[in-house]
Amino acid sequence: MAALMMAFEAPDSPGSVSAQSRKPIDLAHLANQTMGDQSLEAEVLRLFARQARLAMAEMTNGDTDRRGQAAHRLKGAALAVGATCVADAAAAVEEQPGDAMRLNGLAAAVLEAELFILKLCR
Repeated sequence: MAALMMAFEAPDSPGSVSAQSRKPIDLAHLANQTMGDQSLEAEVLRLFARQARLAMAEMTNGDTDRRGQAAHRLKGAALAVGATCVADAAAAVEEQPGDAMRLNGLAAAVLEAELFILKLCR
């Protein structure tokens, strides 16, 4: 229920800020990367969300080597769009790809970012 409530909050509301007091996407970083083009921002965020889902599927179904490689790719993509929580969690999985708790933390960070993206792009 909390995830559903979060999906319908405005992106700037206190409920959409992560437990670490960071938004799932650094909008200033994203604007800098896209030169302020809002349609490009939306497209880049949708592509990132799709890539994050594919990476999570690969990590869930793959061995530890593939999990580490997918985490590395996801970390790079996350840094490019300003999804620092996802990047940090992906780095943790990359360091210890066999740790299920780290993978669960990454899944939570990806879900939070994806919900934030959905709110921004509606």
